[in-house]
Amino acid sequence: MTLRLSIRSLVTLLIIVAGIVALAGDRPARVATAQTPITLKIQASWPASLSVYDALKMFAERVEKLSAGQLKIEPMPAGTIVPAFEVLDATNKKVIDGAHTVAYYWVGKHKAAVFFTGGPGGTFGMDAIDYIGWMYEGGGLELYQQYYKDILKLNVVPIPAFPSSPQALGWFKRPIKSLADFKGMKCRQTGIAAEVYTEMGMRTVNMPGGEIIPAAERGVIDCAEWVGGVEDLRLGFHNVWKYHYTPGMHEVVTVGEILINGDVWKSLSPQFQEIIKSASMETYTRWWAWWQKQNALAIKELVEKHKVQILKTPDDILYEFLKAWDRIATREAEKDPFFKKALDSARAYASLVVPAKRFMFPEYKFAANYYWPEKKAAPAAAPAAPAPAPAKKP
Repeated sequence: MTLRLSIRSLVTLLIIVAGIVALAGDRPARVATAQTPITLKIQASWPASLSVYDALKMFAERVEKLSAGQLKIEPMPAGTIVPAFEVLDATNKKVIDGAHTVAYYWVGKHKAAVFFTGGPGGTFGMDAIDYIGWMYEGGGLELYQQYYKDILKLNVVPIPAFPSSPQALGWFKRPIKSLADFKGMKCRQTGIAAEVYTEMGMRTVNMPGGEIIPAAERGVIDCAEWVGGVEDLRLGFHNVWKYHYTPGMHEVVTVGEILINGDVWKSLSPQFQEIIKSASMETYTRWWAWWQKQNALAIKELVEKHKVQILKTPDDILYEFLKAWDRIATREAEKDPFFKKALDSARAYASLVVPAKRFMFPEYKFAANYYWPEKKAAPAAAPAAPAPAPAKKP
């Protein structure tokens, strides 16, 4: 009797153990040991020379420190494994473990991508803090996840990562004084902004950041938008053009993303998943503060050393951009339910926080002008006339 019970108990125990092993096999947790730290390969959509790539390196450093070296991120610049605009598909297919990129690159797949970057005009007047508020307090993050999982049918996990904004209107080979000067120019633009500018009468072309300066040098384009400040200094725009206009309405808020392959994400322990999310949010604020200082230093260098004319964008261009964007957004919302869902969600959150913030916050220029009075901007100087050809000898 006792022997039978013992055998029966042993069989039951073996069945339970086998079940646990089977369940574990369905979803193995990648738990690092002191001897086997986990390394995730994450490729960026930009060159290593740019400060947005520094955001990826900062994120990698924080992940390693927070995990005591048990989880590591190997940052890779654009082109290391796949081209800049192919990191999303490469992450989905697990060619790379993840990507450091920006969602508006995917508007060609579905235009709602623009809302998970920030969107033209903010969206609806929001700044980068309002936007991250919509993400975490207004339902934006759930829509962001739904966009990749249900709309694009991709196996990736998106995480808001860094705010490279607000961005300048761009660089031009000649001065622009009105919307009329703007029309007909061939300009590097990307994402939904390219569609908006096309509606405004500009001819647009999309290309990765590393291709902009060579195209400008060859005269393929008349103007280009990249970021502004330190990013544009590092890329070398001042070596080609001397007219830089700011601000722009196309990227008042631009928030980049970390994408992790879904299977890779599930394989990580809950602790490692939380470390990645925490490191991303820390980088969002810490890198942004660092970046703002770099922009101030870059503007100083562009003006004083490189003799760049940094000029205010004509208001009619900014207003026309918002009007053109509203027309495009209305058309798209009428034909696409998910686009409308994201648009309405962002609008609802902005309708609460933007008017309140406008009331509670003093205008930035109020105290700024008290301590640092603005100098009256001089009109853009015309390009220097070419030197006359030397007279021929008789």
